Amino acid sequence: VNRDRCQRLDLSGNARNWFLPGNSDSYRNFTGKGLRCLLDVPNAEVYRNAHHSSGGFCSQSSQPLGEKIPSVQISSAGQLPHHFPAWNLQIIRSFHTSPSLQAAPVPLFWIIVKPAQKLLAIILGRSIRKWWKALPPNKRELFKESARRNKWKILLGVSSLGVVFVMFYFTHLEETPITGRARLMVFGKEHFRELSQMEYDMWMDLFKSQMLPETDAGYQLVETIVGHLSESNKDIPQVSALKWVIHVVDEPAVNAFVLPNGQVFVFTGLLDAVSDIHQLSFILGHEIAHAVLEHAAEKASLVHFLDFLSLIFLTMIWAICPRDSLAVVGQWIQSKLQEFMFDRPYSRTLEAEADKVGLQFAAKACVDVRASSVFWQQMELAEAIEGQPKLPEWLSTHPSHENRAEHLDRLIPEALKIRESCNCPSLPGPDPRLIFRLNMQRLLKLAEGQEAPNSTKQDPSKPKLDLPHT
Repeated sequence: VNRDRCQRLDLSGNARNWFLPGNSDSYRNFTGKGLRCLLDVPNAEVYRNAHHSSGGFCSQSSQPLGEKIPSVQISSAGQLPHHFPAWNLQIIRSFHTSPSLQAAPVPLFWIIVKPAQKLLAIILGRSIRKWWKALPPNKRELFKESARRNKWKILLGVSSLGVVFVMFYFTHLEETPITGRARLMVFGKEHFRELSQMEYDMWMDLFKSQMLPETDAGYQLVETIVGHLSESNKDIPQVSALKWVIHVVDEPAVNAFVLPNGQVFVFTGLLDAVSDIHQLSFILGHEIAHAVLEHAAEKASLVHFLDFLSLIFLTMIWAICPRDSLAVVGQWIQSKLQEFMFDRPYSRTLEAEADKVGLQFAAKACVDVRASSVFWQQMELAEAIEGQPKLPEWLSTHPSHENRAEHLDRLIPEALKIRESCNCPSLPGPDPRLIFRLNMQRLLKLAEGQEAPNSTKQDPSKPKLDLPHT
């Protein structure tokens, strides 16, 4: 985002031109493989007239969001300005709506102690192995015979240890706000206040020279959307309890995150990547949901519990393996099994939950929730045009773009009912998902037209264009 954004944005308060016009001539050009990607979204006057009822799901909003949003000047041809493109392939590659360092993963004490715990487990296991190897054969047989005679006592001791872990787990379960899902919570919010402040200081120190001023139109846009989302959902105690502070970073990375203490960070690369205000509102609602649902503390609790259990297996690995090299391989396998069987699936579960709650937040703010799945379809399309490899979902901490869009499509009917219960105005124009599908068809036809003159014989076994099916 260029620093002369303020000079090219209309701060008159008219929200009409913020949205792409809903006509067939307003498309952004895609550069890649000689193709043009035809993307469009309908006119969305809904923000201008958004209002809420005071009961049910909804909270009374003090002012419609559309009256407070600075608009982007659009040319007479309906094109977005260069500094605010509908899509940018170069900055889209590594987008996740939650950063790898969303919050301090565990309380500071456990961060320091964790490596020492693993080291002690390795030393203990290695010492047991050396002690066993040093025993004379007759003593080994005596030890084995003693173990066989006392097998029930040993089994009782191991079972008692297992009961302790099970009791600890079930006595630390609590209900997730809003969704009511049962979850393990070893650490409470109070444990994360100081750590959230520490991480906030780290981010501020890292981006201190890139922070946009409050007078910047991008900053005002994010501030208005976050304020409208929090005002529309103030009936939720966890939303009204946090003070939402906005930080817009002049950085091309497509990213946004919210710390557990309500500090909102949005990179200008995300402002360039979204096609309209509805997509941006959903993404910010998703990030606010992470903070409201206390996902950082929940993930830290699970990691701490699993790490403690893994110390037992780590000790056994170093005690059983005959050589240190085999023990290192066994430790690596154990860590990868934990990562791919527990850590990453759990992260994907939290992302899906944040999508669901964030969509509800956006619906109560009278956002066009149908645009949420279009954003992830655009992400998938851009990666396909760039020729990026499509990794299996189980390798990622986030759901795949395709599965995320499908999950949101299943949630959209419920979100539309929430909009109706909040007395939101009717959604205008055609469904943006339909527009995206039509534009995909145009893109495929354009690709066929460009390839036909260059090839007289086409191999039917090879696809003409590596694009996702829509």
